[in-house]
Amino acid sequence: MGYDAIIVGGGHNGLVTAFYLARAGRKVLVLERREMVGGCAVTEAIWPGYKVSTASYLVSLLQQKIVDDMQLARHGYHVDAKDPAFFSPFPDGRYFFTWADSAKTLAEVAKFSKRDAARMPAFEEQLERLAKLVESLLLVCPPPFPPRGVGEIIEYLKLVGRLRGLSAKDMVALVKIFTMSAADYLDEWFESPEVKVTLATDGVIGANGGPRSPGTAYILLHHCMGGVGGKRGLWGFVRGGMGAVSEAMATAARAAGAEIRCGAQVARINVKENRVAGVTLKDGDELEAKQIASNLDPKRTFLKLLDSGVLPTEFVETIRNFRCEGISAKINLGVKALPNFKALPGAPAPHHKATMHICPSMDYVEKAWDDAKYGRPSERPMLEMTCPTLYDPSLAPSGRHIIGIFLQYAPYTLRNGTWDDLRDPFFKRVLKIIDEYAPGFSSGIEHAEMLTPLDLERRYSITGGNIFHGEMALDQMFSLRPAAR
Repeated sequence: MGYDAIIVGGGHNGLVTAFYLARAGRKVLVLERREMVGGCAVTEAIWPGYKVSTASYLVSLLQQKIVDDMQLARHGYHVDAKDPAFFSPFPDGRYFFTWADSAKTLAEVAKFSKRDAARMPAFEEQLERLAKLVESLLLVCPPPFPPRGVGEIIEYLKLVGRLRGLSAKDMVALVKIFTMSAADYLDEWFESPEVKVTLATDGVIGANGGPRSPGTAYILLHHCMGGVGGKRGLWGFVRGGMGAVSEAMATAARAAGAEIRCGAQVARINVKENRVAGVTLKDGDELEAKQIASNLDPKRTFLKLLDSGVLPTEFVETIRNFRCEGISAKINLGVKALPNFKALPGAPAPHHKATMHICPSMDYVEKAWDDAKYGRPSERPMLEMTCPTLYDPSLAPSGRHIIGIFLQYAPYTLRNGTWDDLRDPFFKRVLKIIDEYAPGFSSGIEHAEMLTPLDLERRYSITGGNIFHGEMALDQMFSLRPAAR
């Protein structure tokens, strides 16, 4: 029995692809290696009574068009906007919030710099204008680069036409944000070190670079795209955990006519007479299809699922050179007590509903990156802590909470040792740092799981454990992602 299209991998991107193809009348099959759909967007019962978003943990960048087209709300998708957005405690006892309410955020900024508070609205307005422009390209099929004919040149001219709504000042800012470091970009706007380091965290999450590395300003912009409840830049927790996103998508895809099989690992993409012909599963079964769409990363798709010699040598070499080593780790904790911060005692409290940062200065984050670029886990990593159970108590047993810690830097390639040897010492170092800011926190931990980039690769099949499926650098984006064509 043949299919019009087979989707390799049932992550959220694969499920969206399946939905649109099925809605267009195609006969579609999704093949997922694991026993659940979702890829990194899953909810897993890793401890009794807990439902944990083990990998991805917040939503914002999911396009509203996709949410509407798939009618995800009808299928159980509900997001609670994270508010406060950020909480940063500092060693000197001060702390900084950002809120969904701009007036409350400006009051917080003014505690550190009245000048910065006066400049913040213009900063946010410019980021929003640039984010709208770049976000409009996310649903555009990138034309080939370099253009090889009049038609392709016209496509590029259409893209340039999108700049017409920008002022000259915004065009300059657009160039800067694609090329500057997050630190340099923020230095042009603000003077307070505390305000700048809090904003800079969005510039380094998932990035192979520190806040002073060129290109990290774009990562900051990238995290300002999307939104929750119609408010740009907000992030939110999904009720039921991140697996609820994927399950809603799977329901929508099935309703459109797609077939989904779990526990079905694709071992090879079959090619006959220079055209894809289907796939062979790990158990030996062969399935025919006219088209194959891969939800896997470029290296896994082109270098592992296709036989050597099928693709042009130059293209294969480009894929081999595609940079996709991860730099982030994730810790999942089941706790009986929330962190009681010295800077703001009391629990539970509003700051526990925020992303809680431990990154007291730009130098702190840059030094953490210095360790990583030489193949060492950061001696003092940057930490982002969240507590989804304050939004959805059903995720944990009564009186217990989930704390997720997303941290940098944890390089995939280590200069000395292996992650199997270094995982536990690194985990203990992270807890020691948290205890410095919230004494006694580690004593309330009842369950723990740490996922290094190697673990992310092993469990979720993302090469190098890179959360972006490849570095978000200018030479690996848009028409150059994953290779010029």
